[in-house]
Amino acid sequence: MTTRTLGSSGLAVSPLGLGCMGMSQSFGARPPRDEMITFIRDAVDRGVTFFDTAEVYGPFHNEELVGEALAPVRDDVVIATKFGFAFDADDQQTGVSSRPDSIRAAVEGSLRRLGIDSIDLLYQHRVDPDVPIEDVAGTVKELVEAGKVKHFGLSEAGAGTIRRAHAVHPVTALQSEYSLFWREPEDEILPVLAELGIGLVPFSPLGRGFLTGQVTADSTFGEGDIRATLPRFEADALQANLALVDRITAVADRRDATVGQVALAWLLAQQPWIVPIPGTRRLSRLEENLGAADVELTPDDLTELDEASSSFQVQGDRYPEAMQKMIDR
Repeated sequence: MTTRTLGSSGLAVSPLGLGCMGMSQSFGARPPRDEMITFIRDAVDRGVTFFDTAEVYGPFHNEELVGEALAPVRDDVVIATKFGFAFDADDQQTGVSSRPDSIRAAVEGSLRRLGIDSIDLLYQHRVDPDVPIEDVAGTVKELVEAGKVKHFGLSEAGAGTIRRAHAVHPVTALQSEYSLFWREPEDEILPVLAELGIGLVPFSPLGRGFLTGQVTADSTFGEGDIRATLPRFEADALQANLALVDRITAVADRRDATVGQVALAWLLAQQPWIVPIPGTRRLSRLEENLGAADVELTPDDLTELDEASSSFQVQGDRYPEAMQKMIDR
């Protein structure tokens, strides 16, 4: 695979990364550890060099898994992880926390669990309203100077927060949801990223399954599947939201591609500094996703997709109310 550079930072990664959260939580029962280690190494064999994890995934389990899987190829991959949540004595997430001492402790824990000397890309997972972003960026800057972190990132941060953080220490990448299904970042976020030379790493680039063509009006989501709690996937919203998939399918059929490949190819066509991180734990789905890099959409295709998506009103919020409040806009 070729590479893409996240903004003006010089951080080169594969055109599509791998979101690893689902290997530890949020999509049903946790699969066997040895199977996921093999899967991550299969991804490396297929050209993936960009892997996304976080201390809160599990919690903690995912970093350990990713670290063990990538240990043999550490120098050939980019590992991104995140800080920003507080935990109780039972390791349950209790809210956000980006106090300087919390950041330093989180980084030490991530380095230990990942088995690495320096974190390639460290994101603030959610903005902490009680800690000035300048203090957060300043703390990460100290960690960069100490050699424990190489690049600084933000997740779900608003335009003003991005500017303020970047003024203290360069922000390499913003992680945010962005897809044909959810285009809110285009209004304010993307122009700021282009201006400041910051890359975009879209999570849920396939709409948590909507844009794979595998979700239908009859789909149900079992215990441990986050979609069972998301307003977008409630019965009425689910039925309405599937209308967009029909429009994308028409383009996919012309290009002899899957719906998911077209959705990812559309993202890749938006800017050269956009690197989606679709999550999966199935080799067949991984190979399908990576095939999106070879799908060439024509200007007419892109216009058709743009018109279909921009004229479509997503039904249902992205998250339940409590989680929605953690988004900094």
